[in-house]
Amino acid sequence: MVMMNWLFDTRTECFSVQTNMLVGDYLALVQNAYAQKGALSGQRDALKTTTAKRIRDRMVSDIRRGAVLPPVVLGAVVSEEIFEKYPMDDRASVDDAVPAEFLSQLSIIDGMQRTTALMEAADVDSSVRQKTMRVEFWLTKTVSAMVYRMLVLNTGQVPWSLSRQLSVIYAPLLAEVQSRVPNIGRIHTPDKPGRRVAPGEYASDALVELYIAFNLRKTTVDTKEALSDEFSRLDFVENVSDERFQSHFYNALIMLVNLDRVFSLYEGISSGRFSKGRNIFDGQPSRIGFIAAVAQYVIGRPGMDRPVNEREMRMHQLIDQSAAFTDKLSRFTPQQLGDFLRLDVLSETLDKRVGQVGRYERSLFFEAFQVLISEKFDVGSLEPCWRAL
Repeated sequence: MVMMNWLFDTRTECFSVQTNMLVGDYLALVQNAYAQKGALSGQRDALKTTTAKRIRDRMVSDIRRGAVLPPVVLGAVVSEEIFEKYPMDDRASVDDAVPAEFLSQLSIIDGMQRTTALMEAADVDSSVRQKTMRVEFWLTKTVSAMVYRMLVLNTGQVPWSLSRQLSVIYAPLLAEVQSRVPNIGRIHTPDKPGRRVAPGEYASDALVELYIAFNLRKTTVDTKEALSDEFSRLDFVENVSDERFQSHFYNALIMLVNLDRVFSLYEGISSGRFSKGRNIFDGQPSRIGFIAAVAQYVIGRPGMDRPVNEREMRMHQLIDQSAAFTDKLSRFTPQQLGDFLRLDVLSETLDKRVGQVGRYERSLFFEAFQVLISEKFDVGSLEPCWRAL
């Protein structure tokens, strides 16, 4: 009987479970996740340098000769119901610990190169599949705990970009967004692409970028390059270590979607980029601007973090103020809503000839929504917001 060794991490409220598996069973488990998501759960690609290839070739040779590799670490976000069953007894299997419906969210936290070597070894020598290997599972019920586990306890790796680290928990983050933000519409993913045709609809990568922006409290979020700013990494770690932080992000997203929906009640009568209310949040600059403005108001500027209790108070204030604001706008006639939105002023402001248009637009929307927040959502129109920069 294969034993499963359970340890509870009280810091992140995760279970660490180490067990032995046949290599063939492990590869089948990983392949299932690969088929579900189109990639090995966001892990960095197998290294392709000459040195790395030579080392992996040696690893393949050693595996065939019976070498025991260090444990591969997998992560999974499971439901509250499953989590309550942990720790399981010695007779439990991997299938019991991670039911099939959660395998699509399985993540390779540590061990991409070993997995690649195991695949190569199994391809040239089928007997490898019958060898035994060690596998460690990190099982949690929250996305934030998984992020914290990755950022703090898994730093001795070839550096990832922050977006690459988040892509590992990409699926569970989106699943949690859909369950915690009830007013959100369709989420377009690479597997299910689509075009935004209604308020509340966003691309999956746009939501990940909003998550990063909320953490870093910045509008300039580079999701393609390696994160070189160690202070940004520290800010991110500090935020996800607060168990209430994740709910703050979801509340900010709820406010964004509510604004998106109420602005969209104005259908417009003209043509152009900002001819109707939905156009305000059609682009990522406005969404980033709003999310970053909320984050700075609630959490504080980078390097000036507010106490946890003050964060709670400020978030509740914003929720109440924005709810009253959207309720008021929902009762406007189309003419009144059009007059309030002042899309002509927004179009004129954004029509300026400037370099780095994307950066300029994010800054403009950030300043605009800072005005809206500082005025407690009590403005006669959005003109003072659009003219803030």
